[in-house]
Amino acid sequence: MKAISKANSKPDIIITIIITIYFGFSSAGCEKFVEPDDPIGKIPQSAVFEDEATATAAVMTLYGSLRDNVMLTGGFNGMNVLMGFYADELDYYGMPGQSSEAFYNHQIVASETSVKSLWNGAYNLIYMCNSAIEGIEASQNLTSEVKDRLQGEALFIRAITHFYLVNLFGDIPYITTTDYLINKEVSRMPAETVYENILNDLQEAKTMLTDEYVSRERIRANKYAVSALLSRVYLYLQRWQDAEEESTILISASTVFALEGDLSEEFLKESSSAILQLKPRNEGENTWEASVFLFTSGPPLNMALRPAFVEAFDPGDLRKENWIKEIPGGSEIWYAPYKYRQMENSGVTLEYSIVLRLAEQYLIRAEARAHTGDLPGAREDINVIRSRAGLPDTPASTEAEILQAVSDERRLELFTEQGHRWFDLKRSGTAGEILASVKPNWEPTDVLLPVPEAELLLNPNLLPQNPGY
Repeated sequence: MKAISKANSKPDIIITIIITIYFGFSSAGCEKFVEPDDPIGKIPQSAVFEDEATATAAVMTLYGSLRDNVMLTGGFNGMNVLMGFYADELDYYGMPGQSSEAFYNHQIVASETSVKSLWNGAYNLIYMCNSAIEGIEASQNLTSEVKDRLQGEALFIRAITHFYLVNLFGDIPYITTTDYLINKEVSRMPAETVYENILNDLQEAKTMLTDEYVSRERIRANKYAVSALLSRVYLYLQRWQDAEEESTILISASTVFALEGDLSEEFLKESSSAILQLKPRNEGENTWEASVFLFTSGPPLNMALRPAFVEAFDPGDLRKENWIKEIPGGSEIWYAPYKYRQMENSGVTLEYSIVLRLAEQYLIRAEARAHTGDLPGAREDINVIRSRAGLPDTPASTEAEILQAVSDERRLELFTEQGHRWFDLKRSGTAGEILASVKPNWEPTDVLLPVPEAELLLNPNLLPQNPGY
């Protein structure tokens, strides 16, 4: 694969570790995000991981890559936008011929630049994870405590990146080495095997990490973050009891996490419901999500929420009031996602991008409980989310009704967040039923994106291409 082989073309490669050590950084913790910014030199890989400060900085670059370069980015090429168009959350208003329009119209081809970006960005990050894991393991100077923490974080990031890849592309390679000779000839694994590897990485990470956050901010993975991702993975695998157990860990940690009673505070950097966040690169900056989604007057330049989606909210739903902004333009009104509100560099950072949050855990547990026959427990979890939104208890009573209620709440709670809506349609088998009427070009094979054409040319072992492309 190009994304991997370019990164390790020599056996004794000298890796460029691009580090900015901010004022106040110490081996005890890192209050400010350590970012790849201006290079301070090329450090032999063997030396990087012999010092706690540089080893920590190298691992922190993984989070920066998640935020800036991979599918979790809040920018135009992230899943918030692309899969919002691909599903039924966003309408497209941008210039013709853009990648986003191809997602919106379900006219994606294997040479699509955004598809290649999703694939290559993810595998570049996975390579970085593997480099860190190997370097930390080989280190002679790092303490076992530091080794466990940094390796656990790298394993978590490797797992979450593969998780999104397998859900976008289906069968994929699971890469666990930096060895060029191995990586250049990898083949795609069945999705079931990919999931086994994801679970292995997360379970190992869980043994290495503690419940504590490294700093007062929630910008680095700990055992709670691992449990949050595990609960989602188990949900997707229909391992209902396991999903319930992991989500309960988060819900029961009431001294650490709590749903924000004021929904306008859900996406602030101090949010008590945040399990894992991505911090903006520089002090004073806020999220890309706000600058991408918000506009000040109509018609929109790029996108707006679909009116049919906005109409799905019940009267009085505080999520609509707090998380959707009405924007007039003449006689029309458009709607913008308003979860993130700080569009400019205000000099003070107020919002961090949410990767994992507590509300999802309640909805995971509700779905898992419904499938295991605990209908009262499922209703209770649904009603926690509804009550917070200012709504009465759900009238759902049967298993089918409760599962539909969970689906409805997930749609309204998690909209424009990392492709949740698309993945829910895909895993429930309802993508065709829902999208065929709103996407004229919908085909059943659209449940998977194509493997980038350039990757197939570089490595024929990745064949066959996904059906329909």
